[in-house]
Amino acid sequence: MTSTSTPPGLARFNALEEPDALAALHEVCASTEWARRLTAARPYATAEDLRTVGDAAMAELTTADLEEAMAGHPPIGRPRPGDPTSAREQRGMAGASAELKAELLELNLAYQEKFGHVFLICATGRTAEQMRDAVKERIGNAPEQEREIVRTELGKINRIRLARLVEEDA
Repeated sequence: MTSTSTPPGLARFNALEEPDALAALHEVCASTEWARRLTAARPYATAEDLRTVGDAAMAELTTADLEEAMAGHPPIGRPRPGDPTSAREQRGMAGASAELKAELLELNLAYQEKFGHVFLICATGRTAEQMRDAVKERIGNAPEQEREIVRTELGKINRIRLARLVEEDA
C-alpha cells in the first residue's frame, strides 16, 4: 500500500520519530512494552493492522507489564482532573447520584484492597449502574481470572484509543 492510500492520521503516526511515537502510544496505554512493540512494527498500512498488533502485544504482556498499564488508569468515578480522555471514557458517571458515587468509591476501595490495583473496565458507553454492577460481580473473582478480565478490558480501551489516535486531525 502506498503512503497516499494510508489514512492521514495513520500516515502521521507512521512518520513520527520513535520517541514521539512511544509518547503517543503511552497516552493510549501506560505499558512501556506494549508501546515498544507497536512502535517497532511500524509502518502500518491500515488502522486495523495497528489494532491487530496492539491486541497481540496485549496478549503477551507479563503481570508486571499489566500492572504498569493499569497504573495509568484512574478509578471509576474519579477521572483525572484536566484529563479529557478519562472524563470522556467515564461520561456514564456524570449523572450518577451522590449515593451511587459513594457506593462506587467503597466498591473501588474493596476491589483495590483485594487485587492491589484499580478496578478496570472499558467504561465507554456504560452507565454508572452498569459499572457498579460489574465491580460487584468481579470482586468475587479469583486473582488469576480477574487478571485476564483486566487484560481483555485494557485491550478494548486500547482499541478505542488507537482509533482516536490515528483518526484525529492534526
